[in-house]
Amino acid sequence: MTRIVLSDELAKLNEEVAEMGKLAREAIDKAIRAIVNEEFALKDEVRKLDDAIYQWDLKIEKHCIDLIALHSPVAGDLRIVSTSLKMITDLNRIGRYARDIAEVIDFLEGQKYFKRLVSIPHMASLVIRMVDDAVESFIKRDVEKALNLFARDDEVDALYESIFREVLTYMMEDPKKVPMGMRFILIARYLERIADHACNIGERVVYMITGERVDRVKQI
Repeated sequence: MTRIVLSDELAKLNEEVAEMGKLAREAIDKAIRAIVNEEFALKDEVRKLDDAIYQWDLKIEKHCIDLIALHSPVAGDLRIVSTSLKMITDLNRIGRYARDIAEVIDFLEGQKYFKRLVSIPHMASLVIRMVDDAVESFIKRDVEKALNLFARDDEVDALYESIFREVLTYMMEDPKKVPMGMRFILIARYLERIADHACNIGERVVYMITGERVDRVKQI
């Protein structure tokens, strides 16, 4: 009977993490839309999503602690609970970075962009798919999907460097573009860090499923 209850609780935990992941994804998407399409009103929605993500963090953390206290999970079950605890920290930080991106609107609103934003939405698209796949690898216990995140992180890193160099060139040619250029670089940096958190989730999922560690978890 205890085993049945634990299985039910782990299934519920799966659903909770999936919901938190959906909110994190939505927050990134709306933050980038707000910047790229100049839909500045979305800023408030991103803030609300970040608040909701934090509440899920607290709820899932309590659920995990209750599971440990009441059911004393071992082996694979314990790895699921411990991975969930660490994973929600990554998702919470992803939500925070989405909010940080949206906060850049306070500076950009009302100003004409000195260049059309192309690389940033492309980078955001890659990052959002990484977050989707990281969460899905947990939900479906998919080791291959988790491992595939690492090469894509390298692609995101390369894209960040490209954006940095491009925007830096604009700023060197015209110092008046420095304040806005620095914001564009900051947005790209936040996206790069979100990708790092997606990889962290992937690494934790590999350990959860196999019991073997992939020593790539980044302290961000």
